Amino acid sequence: MGQFRTKLNIETACNRALKIFERYNPIGVQTVKFQSDCSFLLANAQIVDFPIVYCSESFCKISGFNRAEVMQKSCRCAFMYGELTDRSSIMKVEHSLENHDQMQVEILLYKKNRSPLWLLLHIAPIKNEKDMVVLFLLTFRDITALKQPLEDDASKGLSKFARLARSVTRSRSVLVQQFSMHLPIKTENTKQSQIAHMISLNSEVLPQYRQEAPKTPPHILLHYCAFKAIWDWVILCLTFYTAIMVPYNVAFKNKTSEDVSLLVLDSIVDVIFFIDIVLNFHTTFVGPGGEVVSDPKIIRMNYLKSWFIIDLLSCLPYDVFNAFDHEEDQGIGSLFSALKVVRLLRLGRVVRKLDRYLEYGAAMLILLLCFYMLVAHWLACIFYSIGRSDAENGVSYSWLWKLGNVTQQQFNFSRVLNKDVVKYELIGGPPRGTMYITALYFTMTCMTSVGFGNVAAETDNEKVFTICMMIIGALLYATIFGHVTTIIQQMTSATARYHEMLNNVREFMKLHEVPKALSERVMDYVVSTWAMTKGIDTNKVLSYCPKDMTADICVHLNRKVFNEHPAFRLASDGCLRALAMYFTMEHSAPGDLLYHTGESIDTLCFVVTGSLEVIQDDEVVAILGKGDVFGDAFWKEPTIGQSCANVRGLTYCDLHSIKRDKLLEVLNFYHAFANSFARNLLLTYNLRHRLIFRKVADVKRERELAERRKNEPLQELSQDHLVRKIFSKFRRNGSCENRGGGVSADVEKGPTTEPTDNRVRLAQVNESGGIKCPTKWTVTKDPGDDKENAPSENVSQVVKKDVQRTGNRSVSKWSRVLAKEPTIEEECSPHSEEDSSAEYQKILANLVDLRVDLKLEMQRLNTKICRVDEQIGQLIRLVKPQRNEKMPHALLGLRPPEPQRSKSLTRKDSLPKRRSKDAVRAMLENEIHEQDKDIVTDVEKSKQQ
Repeated sequence: MGQFRTKLNIETACNRALKIFERYNPIGVQTVKFQSDCSFLLANAQIVDFPIVYCSESFCKISGFNRAEVMQKSCRCAFMYGELTDRSSIMKVEHSLENHDQMQVEILLYKKNRSPLWLLLHIAPIKNEKDMVVLFLLTFRDITALKQPLEDDASKGLSKFARLARSVTRSRSVLVQQFSMHLPIKTENTKQSQIAHMISLNSEVLPQYRQEAPKTPPHILLHYCAFKAIWDWVILCLTFYTAIMVPYNVAFKNKTSEDVSLLVLDSIVDVIFFIDIVLNFHTTFVGPGGEVVSDPKIIRMNYLKSWFIIDLLSCLPYDVFNAFDHEEDQGIGSLFSALKVVRLLRLGRVVRKLDRYLEYGAAMLILLLCFYMLVAHWLACIFYSIGRSDAENGVSYSWLWKLGNVTQQQFNFSRVLNKDVVKYELIGGPPRGTMYITALYFTMTCMTSVGFGNVAAETDNEKVFTICMMIIGALLYATIFGHVTTIIQQMTSATARYHEMLNNVREFMKLHEVPKALSERVMDYVVSTWAMTKGIDTNKVLSYCPKDMTADICVHLNRKVFNEHPAFRLASDGCLRALAMYFTMEHSAPGDLLYHTGESIDTLCFVVTGSLEVIQDDEVVAILGKGDVFGDAFWKEPTIGQSCANVRGLTYCDLHSIKRDKLLEVLNFYHAFANSFARNLLLTYNLRHRLIFRKVADVKRERELAERRKNEPLQELSQDHLVRKIFSKFRRNGSCENRGGGVSADVEKGPTTEPTDNRVRLAQVNESGGIKCPTKWTVTKDPGDDKENAPSENVSQVVKKDVQRTGNRSVSKWSRVLAKEPTIEEECSPHSEEDSSAEYQKILANLVDLRVDLKLEMQRLNTKICRVDEQIGQLIRLVKPQRNEKMPHALLGLRPPEPQRSKSLTRKDSLPKRRSKDAVRAMLENEIHEQDKDIVTDVEKSKQQ
């Protein structure tokens, strides 16, 4: 058990820290009486504004706020500030929280009703196993009685004691401050004083927030460890030895002082039993709640109240008292010899640990046989004592006289003179072994049967004893031997089911190769649940009862929920009975996850005992304890919500929960209770609502990145930087069309013409791109014309000159985007402090998406250019319908050159050609201009996205 016990005991740890701090506090606030229920808050140190994750009941009382109103607010307690709150004290609190420092300050806060309240605020950081500050512990002490009242008139009504306490506190505070300034500071390597040790609030004083394996103090033994199990079996054997030897020594008047070996053995046994008493003061035990109690004080008090007196009486050295057994005073010696019977109280050790010994069937059978033989031994000693007494009284027909006659070792009387008194003592007779074996033989025959007659009871005392012995023997025989199977089943039925369950769990873990940590958690939960329920199925027991009794039992089982929460105060008996029938009780172990992020919230949970933590984004946002409620406001929400956080157990927890459908069913039937329930039930934490916060580490990282960007020049970015690579894609789109006679086939890069004229470059995509479309752009010139016979470079210049002559400015924005060569300094401006690494990654992702979109736009552009070529061909055919379309010279209305005709054309002949050529060029420019506008619009939209 206790494999995952948590070290966070909030109330105990805070009380311990406050008690020690009060003891060594140099300021005069120790006059205020310390209360065990201290006022404190717990805040998460890893989230911005340090939200409150736990609030004590005492703080709610002194502030007037309930826990639901305080939770998730900043631990700066700004909601309690007022007009008279000292700003310097607020700055001290801010500085302490930001720097994770320990601090103490007096501050004036206001209650919920806006009444002033002087508090002594102490802030202490709490670290986890990684030595990281994860929580803040804020403790509050009410010192209003020791401060000057806010109103001057009210000071007249102060009592003499309050004025005296105020003056003493002020004077002492001043003296402490002045005296501390003049004290010499010792820097030698000496041990720190307890005051300094307390003011530092190191890890020994403050609680640590972590889960760890069971760790007991070094001087405490676990009751289930191997050493304790072996020790218990040794004590069992020595107990049987005591139960055998004590009656034998008393009956046969055997003096251990005369036998040195027997005296040494008895002394060793007494020492071992005394050691067992010492070990019992340092051995854990299972508490009533199923938890393992390892607190030394609780262990000692529990042992003192239970078995200490019996164990002490059973281990006293009674052999030492035999020194009084002298011949002249036999009365006292006989008295102390009779006290040896008290050692039989050691059998109580067997009784209290009987459950351990009865876990196995073989051990149970052996113990029963040993007990049967032990009873026979006791009866044999008593039978010998009766025969000895009759023989000493002169009854010659007792069984001892007959035994002596049969063995020819008769008894004789010897005359003894003691203080002028003549006495006769019985001497002679058979040896002790013979007499004991004969007595044991007689008792065994009477207990198992009616006897064989060779040894019989002769005197009246022997007959009466034999009758009683037969009755006892018959009962023992019938009980032990007649119903051995029934006894074992009755005594070990629960234990057998318990071990069967444990074996099944172990086999399941081995079969499915469950990790060791998870296996230990499962075993710990199974053992803890069994300790709480004792293997009793609550639903099975309730099924035996009628509905009315079942409802009464359910109300009793859920009485803590109904009595503690104000939402159930106005509920009628019928309403409570209906609710109680739907409530279920759950027991969870430390580390168990009750809710996972994303799960449906279909249950409203009430914490009865234990502590839980609410974790969102690996940060603790709330710690729930006794009396808290978490889940979802089903009566306000029409749909089932999803959990935004994980709920994990810190300690062993008992939860009472009710399903959403069942709760709404009761609320719909009891309308008056529904209104009261919705108004008074306050959820300590609503799992549907996601808490928006920023981590302190992220804010610090953002500030460091901002400072680094300001100090480091942006030119130092390497050529292979991701941002520089992205912008290089834009620059490659404006590269030349043909470099070294090669033709680019990359659609993403586009044409590689000169960026001076974008229209020509766009028109020639089909020649260099991967998508080939038929075009007639190259046949718009007459081969006889010098200007028309120029290469493609001259054609682009002619078109450019004609455009400039006509005054049409049709340079596209798309060409400017592709032709521009942005630098890294222009694009990467210094980020503000609000930028984060996540935003930086988002920008990079958007740029990559933009690259893909631009690639798709280039492909669409090639398709549009092909469509433009087809439209141009249609326009040319409309202008010259009478010419033959198969002739390449007829596209612009030009004739092929004739050898008889002069190459120089007159102005009159060339005018129709020039006009037709200008008309086609103007139509082409307008069409390209319209297409260019559409392309630029699409590119700008993609950039914005």
